[in-house]
Order: sequence, then structure tokens, then C-alpha cells
Amino acid sequence: MKADLHTYLRGGRDALLWKLDGLGEYDVRRPLTPTATNLLGLVKHAAVWESRYFGIVFGRPFAEELPYADASAEPNADMWVTADETREEIVDLYRRACAHADATIEALALDATGVVPWWGDATVTLHAVLVHVVAETQRHAGHADIVRELIDGTAGLLPQLDNLPDVDDSWWRSHRRRVERSALDAGAR
Repeated sequence: MKADLHTYLRGGRDALLWKLDGLGEYDVRRPLTPTATNLLGLVKHAAVWESRYFGIVFGRPFAEELPYADASAEPNADMWVTADETREEIVDLYRRACAHADATIEALALDATGVVPWWGDATVTLHAVLVHVVAETQRHAGHADIVRELIDGTAGLLPQLDNLPDVDDSWWRSHRRRVERSALDAGAR
């Protein structure tokens, strides 16, 4: 079961990082929702929480201080990247956080317990944390998929497995028009 959960976590990580491929600095940072969701911010956020859930919770603190994850940081500081932070720094941070998380996952049994301070000092198992982080990582990979599609139309799970129907651009345009028409008709009722 641990191997299965770890596989899904790795898959979410890969999907999240793939969404950065081929984009310039502006596009990886650009806020595309009213809450400023952006691709590189999602990676930064995922790095922070992997380092915390698989670090602090199990008494295996991440070696680096992350000031944007501190309780005194401004709200949402981990969800965007300043102009002074480079894409390479954030991606490397994510990879280091993932390596730290992987070491914790490999070292502990699924029934190993830890304490989550930001959940009111709740006692949890590695199993529960793995399920939580897999769900969150996959959720954020889904956010990234939508944001990337808004930027340049690139969609799908991974480059070698997009999980989309094998159709051409004209089919997608027609499909979108059909969905829009249905929404307009339903809204007019």
C-alpha cells in the first residue's frame, strides 16, 4: 500500500513540474485566477507542504528555513514567486523537499505516528499523511493543468500520456461550441 501511495505522489509531482516545461518566466508566474493561482506558485506551495508534512510532523525537520512558510509570513506567501526568486531555485527546492519526503516515506512504516501542529496537534499516521499529500498534490496538478491550458492550450496528464481523446483541434473547437450552446440554453430556461 505504501508503494502504491508513493507512486501516485510521484505521478502528481511529475505532472506539476511538467506544466512548467516550455514556458517563459512571465507565463510560469502569471496569475490566471482572481486568487492569483499561477504555475510556479503551485510548485512553491507543494515544496513547502511536502517539507512540512514529511518533516515537522514526523520529527524529521527539513534542513532549510522557508521564510514564506513561517507563521509570521504574509498570507499566501507560499503561493507565488517573487521576481528575485528564480524558477530554478523553486524547482530545485521542490526536488529537495520531495527527496526529503521520500526519505521519510521510505524510513517509516505506514503506522508510524506524528503530530500535525497546524491541525491542533493532531496525532496522525504516515498512512494518513500520505493520503492527504497525494490528494493535495494531485489537486494542485489539476489546478496547474487548467492554468497551463489557459496559457497556451497545452492540456493533459503527462507528455507521454495526456489522457485526452485522440481528436484534432477542429473537434475541440466544435465540442467547446456545443458545450457553450448547452450552457446558454440551460441558462435561458
